[in-house]
Amino acid sequence: MTSFLDFEKPIAELEARIAELRATASGSELDIESEIARLERKSAGMLAGTYAKLTPWQKTQVARHPQRPHFLDYIRLAFTDFVPLGGDRLYGEDQAIIGGLARLNGRKVMLIGHEKGQDTATRIRHNFGMGKPEGYRKAIRLMEMAGKFGLPVVTLVDTSGAFPGVEAEERGQAEAIARSTEACLALEVPMVAAIVGEGGSGGAVALASANKVLMLEHAVYSVISPEGASSILWRTPNKAADAATAMKVTAQDLLALEVIDAVVPEPTGGAHRDPAATAQALAEALSRELKALEGKAAAALVRQREERFLAIGSL
Repeated sequence: MTSFLDFEKPIAELEARIAELRATASGSELDIESEIARLERKSAGMLAGTYAKLTPWQKTQVARHPQRPHFLDYIRLAFTDFVPLGGDRLYGEDQAIIGGLARLNGRKVMLIGHEKGQDTATRIRHNFGMGKPEGYRKAIRLMEMAGKFGLPVVTLVDTSGAFPGVEAEERGQAEAIARSTEACLALEVPMVAAIVGEGGSGGAVALASANKVLMLEHAVYSVISPEGASSILWRTPNKAADAATAMKVTAQDLLALEVIDAVVPEPTGGAHRDPAATAQALAEALSRELKALEGKAAAALVRQREERFLAIGSL
């Protein structure tokens, strides 16, 4: 069962009506298939129309949808031969940031990303995708390993931000994020990042300072959450919708501003309605970018990455 968001209420009501008709038709001599087909066409049209004109705040809600595919889903649907590599060799293991060796359409890659979890138990285990210092230090270790063995790096970003708890600060959260960002920029192998859900603050940038940055169609990417910006600017979280619009958080806005390089389309109604199709589209986009970077000299990759990020904001 698909969970419907607030702005999808008319679609939810229509889907409920269709379900009622199906239940009525079951075991009945009444022929109501034509009516069901008519309502399904209407529902599909409403869904397409709604998602064609989503506001930035509505896109934020879609990016946070509880059924949206996460890192472990993409491992299963878009990659093969995944071998997890854990621990930062300094403190411990962080389940919010997962990484390991994998194949993408036959190409060997180092795969790293945020995992939010799908239910209460897994969300707690993965700390809602909010990485701790040991998670970012693990990412650094894996990126350095990729550089040593000449493997391209692929990162899937989906976090509201790095974990802000006292224990994380005590273990050097800011330093770990900064060094992870530095490790991305210094990589002598190709690196492609994709914002697949929510890309928030330095916790996202630490895994997204790549040669090419992609975003799924309904993902969002910003320096702070709309609620956080609203609390700072208007002294209330109730202006989150206005903040989302002002901050240009959507993939379409960020592509126009040249913060990202490409938008990967999602199925009608969002990635949560067809995770397999989303994963396939993402895999194809990542493979194209990696192929385009293939064969480039290490110095050229580092220079391209540096120039790319220095140019942001110069429009």
